[in-house]
Amino acid sequence: MDQIQEKTSKEVDIYRDTWVRFLGYANEVGEAFRALVPVSAVWATYAVATVYFSADAVDKGKKAAVEHGDNPGKTTKVAVAVVDTFVWQALASVAIPGFTINRVCAASLYLLGRTTRLPLSVRKWTTTAIGLSTIPFIIHPIDRGVDFLLDSSLRKVYGQSAGERHD
Repeated sequence: MDQIQEKTSKEVDIYRDTWVRFLGYANEVGEAFRALVPVSAVWATYAVATVYFSADAVDKGKKAAVEHGDNPGKTTKVAVAVVDTFVWQALASVAIPGFTINRVCAASLYLLGRTTRLPLSVRKWTTTAIGLSTIPFIIHPIDRGVDFLLDSSLRKVYGQSAGERHD
């Protein structure tokens, strides 16, 4: 069992340690471009992010199944891994950052319209630049906030400690 755990801890997590991780940010980019592209394009970015975090949840479930072998409680451990990853990713990768970038861009466009005489196209591109430049600053605070939220609620329900998180 120690060899399996050692091997697993050294493996590259494709959903966390490779370029695939950036697919989780697709909806934030879509929200930043909302003023410039059709709404259907923005929704398509949400689809990309949702497929990303759903695949991550399934992957964590498969890893939990391998880790627990035929031990009693395997089904519960797998379900916890999937649910924890799915909820964490849904909040930290899609819902909260998407809402945040949407509101930053909406406020920026509104304020630029009220305080400047810039042409609409310039205001829209400026809003997009502001939205894109906001993304790196919101990621870690949102991640930590979602950790705190889940540690204070859902993870207490299924008795998962902070060290066992699947995020």
